[in-house]
Amino acid sequence: MNAKDIKRGEVVVYNASPYIIEGINVQSPSARGAATLYKFRARNLVNKQKVDITLKGADSLDAADFTKRDVSFSYADGDDHIFMDKENYEQYTIKKEDIADELQYITAELDGIRALIYNDECVAVELPTAVNLKVVRCDPGVKGNSATSRTKPAKLETGLEIQVPEYLEEGEMVRVDTRSAAFLGRA
Repeated sequence: MNAKDIKRGEVVVYNASPYIIEGINVQSPSARGAATLYKFRARNLVNKQKVDITLKGADSLDAADFTKRDVSFSYADGDDHIFMDKENYEQYTIKKEDIADELQYITAELDGIRALIYNDECVAVELPTAVNLKVVRCDPGVKGNSATSRTKPAKLETGLEIQVPEYLEEGEMVRVDTRSAAFLGRA
């Protein structure tokens, strides 16, 4: 796949290892005839090391060969998080530090989680693009401010803090984008 087509969260092969793309920075050329540079921040799925990859728009990387399995979150045991395959009930264990960002969105009821299996080992989980979470703490809304687009911080049931519109109250369900932690609307 060409560098310009690679998106955040995709898994590619670089130096014969699978890497997940965690960040993308595009640098447009300042001179005529110069190539656009794509700088990727990637994490090795096997040894967890981070690396910076710089490519021109026409350069390409191969998509990693791994399987995706539908799983559900079962339980946490210390630093281990256990996910169960929905088809064959096999359990996959992932360390907390390997999925720290994803844990901010995972609840026991969350559907749509997929495990990335590489060499018979679960190396990462993939979340749906949006999840529903409950607001557990936020400042009360002020009457009359509902017409403005001001926001306030809110803490969600998983511990994630996001900015929500002023009219929202504790106990409401909100829809959150898992890629940017942005408020999408009421659930």
